[in-house]
Amino acid sequence: MSSIIKVDTIQDQNGNNIINENANTVTIGKAGDSINVASGSLKDASGNIIVSKSGTTVTLGASGDTVSVASGATFIGGGIIWQSVQTTGFTAVAGNGYPCNTTSAGFTVTLPATPSAGDQIQLVDYAGTFDTNALIIDPNGENIEGGADNLALAGEREGVTLTYIDATQGWIATSGINEGTDALSPAPYSVDFLVVAGGGAGGGYTGGGGGGAGGFRTSTQTVPIGTVITVTVGDGGSGGSNATGGNGSNSSISGSGLTTITSAGGGGGGRAQGPSAENGVSGGSGGGAGGETSSQSLTGGTGNTPSTAPSQGNNGGDNTTTPNFGGGGGGGASAVGATGTGAQSGAGGNGTASSITGSSVTYAGGGGAGQTASGATAGAGGTGGGGAGATSGTGTAGTVNTGGGGGGGGGYIPASTGGAGGKGVVILSMPDASYSGTTTGSPTVATGVSGKTVLTFTGTGSYTT
Repeated sequence: MSSIIKVDTIQDQNGNNIINENANTVTIGKAGDSINVASGSLKDASGNIIVSKSGTTVTLGASGDTVSVASGATFIGGGIIWQSVQTTGFTAVAGNGYPCNTTSAGFTVTLPATPSAGDQIQLVDYAGTFDTNALIIDPNGENIEGGADNLALAGEREGVTLTYIDATQGWIATSGINEGTDALSPAPYSVDFLVVAGGGAGGGYTGGGGGGAGGFRTSTQTVPIGTVITVTVGDGGSGGSNATGGNGSNSSISGSGLTTITSAGGGGGGRAQGPSAENGVSGGSGGGAGGETSSQSLTGGTGNTPSTAPSQGNNGGDNTTTPNFGGGGGGGASAVGATGTGAQSGAGGNGTASSITGSSVTYAGGGGAGQTASGATAGAGGTGGGGAGATSGTGTAGTVNTGGGGGGGGGYIPASTGGAGGKGVVILSMPDASYSGTTTGSPTVATGVSGKTVLTFTGTGSYTT
Protein backbone atom coordinates (compact mmCIF):
# COMPACT_ATOMS: atom_id res chain seq x y z
CA MET A 1 0.00 0.00 0.00
CA SER A 2 1.44 3.36 -1.02
CA SER A 3 1.51 6.41 1.21
CA ILE A 4 1.20 10.10 0.42
CA ILE A 5 3.04 12.64 2.54
CA LYS A 6 1.71 16.18 2.17
CA VAL A 7 4.05 19.08 2.94
CA ASP A 8 4.42 22.67 1.76
CA THR A 9 8.20 22.80 2.19
CA ILE A 10 11.07 20.31 2.20
CA GLN A 11 14.30 21.62 3.73
CA ASP A 12 17.83 20.30 4.15
CA GLN A 13 19.45 19.87 7.55
CA ASN A 14 20.56 23.52 7.45
CA GLY A 15 17.03 24.81 7.03
CA ASN A 16 17.45 25.72 3.34
CA ASN A 17 14.44 25.13 1.12
CA ILE A 18 14.82 22.26 -1.33
CA ILE A 19 11.22 22.21 -2.53
CA ASN A 20 8.68 24.87 -1.62
CA GLU A 21 5.04 25.38 -2.60
CA ASN A 22 3.43 28.78 -2.21
CA ALA A 23 -0.14 28.91 -3.52
CA ASN A 24 0.11 27.43 -7.04
CA THR A 25 3.85 27.94 -7.54
CA VAL A 26 6.25 25.08 -6.86
CA THR A 27 9.91 26.10 -6.56
CA ILE A 28 12.84 23.68 -6.63
CA GLY A 29 15.86 25.16 -4.80
CA LYS A 30 16.35 28.85 -4.18
CA ALA A 31 17.94 31.79 -5.96
CA GLY A 32 21.61 31.10 -6.56
CA ASP A 33 21.28 27.33 -6.28
CA SER A 34 22.34 24.92 -9.02
CA ILE A 35 19.85 22.13 -9.65
CA ASN A 36 21.94 19.12 -10.61
CA VAL A 37 21.18 15.67 -11.88
CA ALA A 38 24.23 13.46 -11.79
CA SER A 39 25.19 11.44 -14.82
CA GLY A 40 22.66 8.66 -14.93
CA SER A 41 18.95 8.83 -14.31
CA LEU A 42 16.15 9.32 -11.81
CA LYS A 43 13.45 6.65 -12.04
CA ASP A 44 10.01 6.08 -10.60
CA ALA A 45 9.03 3.05 -8.52
CA SER A 46 8.39 1.01 -11.69
CA GLY A 47 11.84 1.74 -13.08
CA ASN A 48 10.66 4.27 -15.69
CA ILE A 49 13.04 7.17 -16.31
CA ILE A 50 11.80 10.49 -14.99
CA VAL A 51 14.98 12.58 -15.38
CA SER A 52 18.23 11.55 -17.05
CA LYS A 53 21.52 13.24 -17.74
CA SER A 54 24.16 12.50 -20.35
CA GLY A 55 27.12 14.86 -20.45
CA THR A 56 25.64 18.34 -20.20
CA THR A 57 22.20 17.33 -21.54
CA VAL A 58 19.34 16.86 -19.05
CA THR A 59 16.27 15.03 -20.40
CA LEU A 60 12.81 14.95 -18.82
CA GLY A 61 10.98 11.67 -19.41
CA ALA A 62 11.78 8.91 -21.86
CA SER A 63 11.13 8.51 -25.58
CA GLY A 64 7.36 8.42 -26.16
CA ASP A 65 6.50 10.14 -22.87
CA THR A 66 4.41 13.29 -22.65
CA VAL A 67 5.95 15.90 -20.34
CA SER A 68 3.09 18.00 -18.96
CA VAL A 69 2.65 21.10 -16.85
CA ALA A 70 -0.48 21.00 -14.71
CA SER A 71 -3.40 23.19 -15.75
CA GLY A 72 -2.79 26.73 -14.54
CA ALA A 73 0.84 26.06 -13.66
CA THR A 74 3.75 27.98 -15.19
CA PHE A 75 7.07 26.39 -16.08
CA ILE A 76 9.92 28.79 -15.31
CA GLY A 77 13.36 28.23 -16.79
CA GLY A 78 14.64 26.74 -20.05
CA GLY A 79 12.92 28.90 -22.69
CA ILE A 80 14.04 29.98 -26.14
CA ILE A 81 17.41 28.71 -27.36
CA TRP A 82 19.13 31.41 -29.39
CA GLN A 83 20.84 30.48 -32.65
CA SER A 84 23.60 32.11 -34.70
CA VAL A 85 22.88 35.17 -36.85
CA GLN A 86 20.90 34.33 -40.01
CA THR A 87 21.57 36.11 -43.32
CA THR A 88 19.61 33.97 -45.81
CA GLY A 89 16.26 32.18 -45.88
CA PHE A 90 15.78 29.25 -43.48
CA THR A 91 13.15 27.04 -41.86
CA ALA A 92 12.70 27.83 -38.17
CA VAL A 93 12.56 25.17 -35.43
CA ALA A 94 10.13 25.53 -32.52
CA GLY A 95 11.81 26.67 -29.32
CA ASN A 96 14.54 28.64 -31.11
CA GLY A 97 15.30 32.34 -31.38
CA TYR A 98 16.94 33.81 -34.48
CA PRO A 99 18.79 37.13 -34.88
CA CYS A 100 18.21 38.01 -38.56
CA ASN A 101 20.54 40.27 -40.52
CA THR A 102 18.93 41.80 -43.63
CA THR A 103 21.69 44.32 -44.34
CA SER A 104 22.40 42.86 -47.78
CA ALA A 105 18.86 41.80 -48.69
CA GLY A 106 15.56 40.76 -47.18
CA PHE A 107 14.85 37.05 -46.95
CA THR A 108 12.13 34.61 -45.86
CA VAL A 109 11.76 32.67 -42.60
CA THR A 110 9.60 29.57 -43.09
CA LEU A 111 7.77 28.48 -39.93
CA PRO A 112 7.64 24.79 -38.87
CA ALA A 113 5.42 22.57 -41.04
CA THR A 114 3.62 20.66 -38.25
CA PRO A 115 3.48 22.92 -35.21
CA SER A 116 1.87 22.02 -31.90
CA ALA A 117 -0.07 24.32 -29.61
CA GLY A 118 2.36 26.34 -27.49
CA ASP A 119 5.28 26.13 -29.94
CA GLN A 120 7.20 29.38 -30.05
CA ILE A 121 9.67 31.11 -32.40
CA GLN A 122 11.47 34.38 -31.68
CA LEU A 123 12.80 36.67 -34.42
CA VAL A 124 14.71 39.92 -33.97
CA ASP A 125 16.33 42.56 -36.19
CA TYR A 126 20.08 41.99 -35.75
CA ALA A 127 21.35 45.07 -37.60
CA GLY A 128 18.43 47.52 -37.55
CA THR A 129 17.64 46.99 -41.25
CA PHE A 130 14.16 45.46 -41.29
CA ASP A 131 12.78 48.88 -42.30
CA THR A 132 15.00 48.82 -45.41
CA ASN A 133 14.92 45.09 -46.22
CA ALA A 134 11.92 43.44 -44.59
CA LEU A 135 12.01 39.96 -43.07
CA ILE A 136 9.23 37.89 -44.66
CA ILE A 137 7.48 35.23 -42.55
CA ASP A 138 5.99 32.27 -44.44
CA PRO A 139 3.46 30.26 -42.33
CA ASN A 140 4.25 27.12 -44.36
CA GLY A 141 0.69 25.96 -44.96
CA GLU A 142 -0.64 27.02 -41.56
CA ASN A 143 -2.35 30.30 -40.68
CA ILE A 144 -0.67 33.31 -39.20
CA GLU A 145 -2.94 35.74 -37.33
CA GLY A 146 -5.92 33.97 -38.91
CA GLY A 147 -4.79 34.23 -42.55
CA ALA A 148 -2.65 32.20 -44.92
CA ASP A 149 -0.69 35.13 -46.44
CA ASN A 150 2.95 35.82 -45.73
CA LEU A 151 3.54 38.63 -43.23
CA ALA A 152 6.62 40.71 -42.55
CA LEU A 153 8.72 42.40 -39.91
CA ALA A 154 9.36 45.82 -41.40
CA GLY A 155 10.31 48.09 -38.47
CA GLU A 156 13.83 49.08 -37.44
CA ARG A 157 15.06 46.92 -34.50
CA GLU A 158 11.75 45.10 -34.51
CA GLY A 159 11.39 41.72 -32.83
CA VAL A 160 8.55 39.28 -32.21
CA THR A 161 7.61 36.12 -30.34
CA LEU A 162 5.32 33.91 -32.43
CA THR A 163 3.22 31.33 -30.59
CA TYR A 164 1.23 28.61 -32.35
CA ILE A 165 -2.33 28.51 -30.95
CA ASP A 166 -4.52 26.33 -33.18
CA ALA A 167 -5.44 25.65 -36.82
CA THR A 168 -7.87 28.60 -36.95
CA GLN A 169 -5.61 31.44 -35.87
CA GLY A 170 -2.34 29.59 -36.36
CA TRP A 171 0.69 31.60 -35.26
CA ILE A 172 0.04 34.76 -33.23
CA ALA A 173 2.44 37.50 -32.16
CA THR A 174 2.33 37.13 -28.36
CA SER A 175 4.97 39.77 -27.73
CA GLY A 176 7.01 42.25 -29.74
CA ILE A 177 9.31 45.25 -29.53
CA ASN A 178 9.27 48.47 -31.59
CA GLU A 179 6.16 47.15 -33.26
CA GLY A 180 3.58 49.95 -33.26
CA THR A 181 0.05 48.53 -33.10
CA ASP A 182 1.03 45.07 -34.40
CA ALA A 183 4.45 43.48 -34.62
CA LEU A 184 3.49 41.81 -37.90
CA SER A 185 2.95 43.84 -41.08
CA PRO A 186 1.54 42.88 -44.49
CA ALA A 187 4.38 41.50 -46.59
CA PRO A 188 5.69 43.31 -49.69
CA TYR A 189 4.56 41.67 -52.90
CA SER A 190 5.55 41.38 -56.53
CA VAL A 191 3.95 43.58 -59.20
CA ASP A 192 4.36 43.09 -62.96
CA PHE A 193 4.41 46.21 -65.12
CA LEU A 194 3.89 46.89 -68.83
CA VAL A 195 4.71 50.47 -69.87
CA VAL A 196 4.01 51.53 -73.48
CA ALA A 197 4.54 55.11 -74.62
CA GLY A 198 2.55 57.07 -77.17
CA GLY A 199 3.37 56.33 -80.83
CA GLY A 200 4.94 58.84 -83.21
CA ALA A 201 2.83 60.31 -86.02
CA GLY A 202 3.38 59.72 -89.72
CA GLY A 203 5.05 62.35 -91.90
CA GLY A 204 3.04 64.41 -94.36
CA TYR A 205 3.05 66.00 -97.80
CA THR A 206 3.32 63.48 -100.64
CA GLY A 207 4.67 60.24 -99.22
CA GLY A 208 5.63 60.65 -95.58
CA GLY A 209 7.59 58.21 -93.43
CA GLY A 210 5.74 56.01 -90.97
CA GLY A 211 5.65 56.99 -87.29
CA GLY A 212 7.76 55.00 -84.83
CA ALA A 213 6.03 52.99 -82.12
CA GLY A 214 6.09 54.13 -78.52
CA GLY A 215 8.74 52.54 -76.34
CA PHE A 216 7.78 49.11 -74.96
CA ARG A 217 9.14 48.15 -71.52
CA THR A 218 8.29 45.56 -68.86
CA SER A 219 9.36 45.17 -65.25
CA THR A 220 8.67 42.97 -62.23
CA GLN A 221 9.38 44.52 -58.83
CA THR A 222 8.75 43.71 -55.17
CA VAL A 223 6.92 46.72 -53.80
CA PRO A 224 6.71 47.71 -50.09
CA ILE A 225 3.25 48.07 -48.57
CA GLY A 226 1.95 51.64 -48.68
CA THR A 227 3.89 52.61 -51.82
CA VAL A 228 2.06 55.06 -54.07
CA ILE A 229 2.78 54.04 -57.67
CA THR A 230 2.26 57.05 -59.92
CA VAL A 231 1.25 56.21 -63.49
CA THR A 232 1.65 58.48 -66.53
CA VAL A 233 0.29 57.44 -69.94
CA GLY A 234 1.72 59.19 -73.00
CA ASP A 235 -0.36 60.56 -75.88
CA GLY A 236 0.32 59.82 -79.53
CA GLY A 237 2.01 62.43 -81.70
CA SER A 238 0.08 64.73 -84.03
CA GLY A 239 0.18 63.99 -87.74
CA GLY A 240 2.39 66.18 -89.90
CA SER A 241 0.71 68.26 -92.61
CA ASN A 242 3.43 69.30 -95.02
CA ALA A 243 5.71 68.47 -92.10
CA THR A 244 7.46 65.73 -90.17
CA GLY A 245 5.14 63.89 -87.76
CA GLY A 246 5.14 64.74 -84.08
CA ASN A 247 6.77 62.50 -81.49
CA GLY A 248 4.65 60.55 -79.02
CA SER A 249 4.81 61.33 -75.29
CA ASN A 250 6.49 59.25 -72.60
CA SER A 251 4.70 56.78 -70.33
CA SER A 252 6.08 55.90 -66.90
CA ILE A 253 5.63 54.38 -63.46
CA SER A 254 7.38 55.73 -60.36
CA GLY A 255 7.19 55.68 -56.57
CA SER A 256 9.24 55.65 -53.38
CA GLY A 257 11.31 52.48 -53.21
CA LEU A 258 10.38 51.64 -56.80
CA THR A 259 12.69 51.57 -59.81
CA THR A 260 11.24 54.16 -62.18
CA ILE A 261 10.38 52.80 -65.62
CA THR A 262 10.04 55.35 -68.43
CA SER A 263 9.19 54.40 -72.01
CA ALA A 264 10.03 57.05 -74.60
CA GLY A 265 7.49 58.35 -77.10
CA GLY A 266 7.85 57.09 -80.67
CA GLY A 267 9.71 59.22 -83.24
CA GLY A 268 7.77 61.05 -85.93
CA GLY A 269 7.92 59.96 -89.57
CA GLY A 270 9.93 62.21 -91.92
CA ARG A 271 8.35 64.81 -94.21
CA ALA A 272 8.26 63.93 -97.90
CA GLN A 273 8.93 65.94 -101.09
CA GLY A 274 12.15 66.58 -102.98
CA PRO A 275 15.05 68.48 -101.42
CA SER A 276 12.89 69.43 -98.43
CA ALA A 277 12.28 65.81 -97.40
CA GLU A 278 13.46 64.93 -93.91
CA ASN A 279 14.91 62.03 -91.96
CA GLY A 280 12.79 60.15 -89.47
CA VAL A 281 12.97 61.26 -85.84
CA SER A 282 14.55 59.19 -83.05
CA GLY A 283 12.47 57.90 -80.14
CA GLY A 284 11.29 54.76 -78.36
CA SER A 285 11.17 53.38 -81.90
CA GLY A 286 12.42 55.60 -84.71
CA GLY A 287 10.22 57.23 -87.35
CA GLY A 288 10.71 56.26 -91.00
CA ALA A 289 12.48 58.47 -93.53
CA GLY A 290 10.44 60.75 -95.78
CA GLY A 291 9.75 59.73 -99.38
CA GLU A 292 9.34 61.30 -102.85
CA THR A 293 12.95 62.42 -103.11
CA SER A 294 14.94 62.87 -106.28
CA SER A 295 18.41 63.73 -105.15
CA GLN A 296 19.07 62.51 -101.62
CA SER A 297 19.15 59.43 -99.42
CA LEU A 298 17.42 59.74 -96.07
CA THR A 299 17.59 57.68 -92.89
CA GLY A 300 15.09 56.51 -90.35
CA GLY A 301 15.21 57.72 -86.79
CA THR A 302 17.18 55.76 -84.19
CA GLY A 303 15.11 53.51 -81.93
CA ASN A 304 15.78 52.74 -78.28
CA THR A 305 16.42 56.42 -77.63
CA PRO A 306 17.30 56.96 -74.84
CA SER A 307 18.99 53.59 -74.54
CA THR A 308 17.46 50.97 -72.23
CA ALA A 309 18.28 47.34 -71.56
CA PRO A 310 16.45 45.38 -72.83
CA SER A 311 15.85 47.62 -75.83
CA GLN A 312 12.53 49.47 -75.87
CA GLY A 313 12.29 49.72 -79.67
CA ASN A 314 13.91 49.67 -83.12
CA ASN A 315 15.08 52.00 -85.89
CA GLY A 316 12.84 53.47 -88.56
CA GLY A 317 13.31 52.46 -92.22
CA ASP A 318 15.52 54.39 -94.65
CA ASN A 319 14.99 55.86 -98.11
CA THR A 320 18.20 55.00 -99.94
CA THR A 321 17.54 55.05 -103.68
CA THR A 322 16.81 58.00 -105.98
CA PRO A 323 14.45 58.80 -107.35
CA ASN A 324 12.46 57.15 -104.59
CA PHE A 325 8.80 57.83 -104.03
CA GLY A 326 8.47 55.45 -101.09
CA GLY A 327 9.30 56.50 -97.54
CA GLY A 328 10.62 54.26 -94.74
CA GLY A 329 8.37 52.45 -92.28
CA GLY A 330 8.36 53.35 -88.60
CA GLY A 331 10.24 51.06 -86.22
CA GLY A 332 8.32 48.67 -83.97
CA ALA A 333 9.03 47.08 -80.60
CA SER A 334 10.33 43.84 -82.14
CA ALA A 335 11.47 44.84 -85.67
CA VAL A 336 12.95 47.72 -87.65
CA GLY A 337 10.86 49.62 -90.16
CA ALA A 338 11.28 48.50 -93.76
CA THR A 339 13.26 50.57 -96.28
CA GLY A 340 11.25 52.30 -98.97
CA THR A 341 11.83 51.67 -102.69
CA GLY A 342 10.56 53.35 -105.82
CA ALA A 343 7.34 51.37 -106.02
CA GLN A 344 6.98 50.09 -102.49
CA SER A 345 6.95 52.20 -99.35
CA GLY A 346 8.36 50.64 -96.20
CA ALA A 347 6.10 48.71 -93.85
CA GLY A 348 6.11 49.42 -90.14
CA GLY A 349 8.10 47.16 -87.85
CA ASN A 350 6.07 44.62 -85.88
CA GLY A 351 5.26 45.09 -82.21
CA THR A 352 5.71 42.74 -79.24
CA ALA A 353 3.08 40.52 -77.61
CA SER A 354 2.36 40.53 -73.87
CA SER A 355 0.04 38.29 -71.83
CA ILE A 356 -0.06 40.53 -68.75
CA THR A 357 -3.84 40.91 -69.15
CA GLY A 358 -4.34 37.13 -69.26
CA SER A 359 -4.45 36.88 -73.05
CA SER A 360 -1.83 37.65 -75.67
CA VAL A 361 -2.04 41.21 -77.00
CA THR A 362 0.50 42.82 -79.34
CA TYR A 363 1.60 46.41 -78.68
CA ALA A 364 3.88 49.04 -80.21
CA GLY A 365 3.79 48.40 -83.97
CA GLY A 366 5.38 50.92 -86.35
CA GLY A 367 3.42 52.94 -88.91
CA GLY A 368 3.71 52.23 -92.65
CA ALA A 369 5.05 54.91 -95.01
CA GLY A 370 2.85 56.79 -97.50
CA GLN A 371 3.28 56.62 -101.29
CA THR A 372 2.70 59.00 -104.15
CA ALA A 373 3.78 57.27 -107.38
CA SER A 374 0.99 56.05 -109.63
CA GLY A 375 0.42 52.33 -109.20
CA ALA A 376 2.87 52.09 -106.26
CA THR A 377 2.04 50.57 -102.85
CA ALA A 378 1.97 52.26 -99.47
CA GLY A 379 3.49 50.53 -96.47
CA ALA A 380 1.39 48.36 -94.16
CA GLY A 381 1.30 49.10 -90.44
CA GLY A 382 3.23 46.76 -88.19
CA THR A 383 1.35 44.32 -85.95
CA GLY A 384 0.55 45.90 -82.63
CA GLY A 385 -1.45 48.92 -83.70
CA GLY A 386 0.71 50.48 -86.42
CA GLY A 387 -1.26 52.59 -88.90
CA ALA A 388 -1.01 51.95 -92.66
CA GLY A 389 0.45 54.51 -95.04
CA ALA A 390 -1.82 56.24 -97.55
CA THR A 391 -1.56 56.45 -101.33
CA SER A 392 -3.79 59.49 -101.28
CA GLY A 393 -4.81 61.57 -98.30
CA THR A 394 -4.20 61.10 -94.59
CA GLY A 395 -2.34 58.10 -93.23
CA THR A 396 -4.11 55.73 -90.85
CA ALA A 397 -3.77 56.60 -87.16
CA GLY A 398 -2.00 54.23 -84.79
CA THR A 399 -4.40 52.22 -82.63
CA VAL A 400 -5.26 53.91 -79.33
CA ASN A 401 -3.73 52.38 -76.19
CA THR A 402 -1.26 50.24 -78.10
CA GLY A 403 1.39 52.90 -78.72
CA GLY A 404 1.24 52.19 -82.47
CA GLY A 405 2.90 54.60 -84.91
CA GLY A 406 0.78 56.56 -87.39
CA GLY A 407 0.91 55.87 -91.13
CA GLY A 408 2.53 58.35 -93.53
CA GLY A 409 0.37 60.55 -95.74
CA GLY A 410 0.31 60.07 -99.51
CA GLY A 411 -0.72 61.63 -102.82
CA TYR A 412 0.22 64.82 -104.65
CA ILE A 413 -2.78 67.10 -104.44
CA PRO A 414 -3.78 68.13 -101.92
CA ALA A 415 -0.69 67.73 -99.79
CA SER A 416 -1.45 64.98 -97.28
CA THR A 417 -1.26 64.64 -93.52
CA GLY A 418 0.35 61.82 -91.58
CA GLY A 419 -1.79 59.68 -89.29
CA ALA A 420 -1.67 60.42 -85.55
CA GLY A 421 0.24 58.11 -83.24
CA GLY A 422 -1.72 55.79 -80.95
CA LYS A 423 -1.93 56.67 -77.26
CA GLY A 424 0.10 54.49 -74.89
CA VAL A 425 -0.98 52.28 -71.98
CA VAL A 426 0.32 51.20 -68.56
CA ILE A 427 -0.75 47.87 -67.05
CA LEU A 428 -0.10 46.49 -63.55
CA SER A 429 -0.64 42.91 -62.41
CA MET A 430 -0.45 41.56 -58.83
CA PRO A 431 -1.79 38.65 -56.74
CA ASP A 432 -5.52 38.91 -56.04
CA ALA A 433 -4.89 38.48 -52.29
CA SER A 434 -2.49 41.45 -52.27
CA TYR A 435 -4.60 43.96 -54.21
CA SER A 436 -5.39 46.93 -51.95
CA GLY A 437 -8.22 48.43 -54.00
CA THR A 438 -6.76 51.94 -53.64
CA THR A 439 -6.48 53.67 -57.02
CA THR A 440 -6.91 57.04 -58.69
CA GLY A 441 -7.49 57.79 -62.35
CA SER A 442 -10.17 55.10 -62.79
CA PRO A 443 -8.14 52.24 -64.27
CA THR A 444 -9.98 49.21 -65.61
CA VAL A 445 -9.76 46.51 -62.90
CA ALA A 446 -9.95 42.80 -63.73
CA THR A 447 -9.71 40.24 -60.91
CA GLY A 448 -9.24 36.49 -60.99
CA VAL A 449 -6.92 36.54 -64.01
CA SER A 450 -5.06 33.32 -63.17
CA GLY A 451 -5.00 34.49 -59.55
CA LYS A 452 -3.98 38.04 -60.47
CA THR A 453 -5.65 41.44 -60.38
CA VAL A 454 -4.89 43.48 -63.50
CA LEU A 455 -5.11 47.30 -63.60
CA THR A 456 -5.16 48.89 -67.06
CA PHE A 457 -4.42 52.63 -67.07
CA THR A 458 -5.29 54.64 -70.17
CA GLY A 459 -4.67 57.95 -68.46
CA THR A 460 -2.78 59.42 -65.52
CA GLY A 461 -3.51 57.82 -62.14
CA SER A 462 -2.03 55.89 -59.24
CA TYR A 463 -2.18 52.66 -57.27
CA THR A 464 -1.28 52.36 -53.56
CA THR A 465 0.02 48.96 -52.49
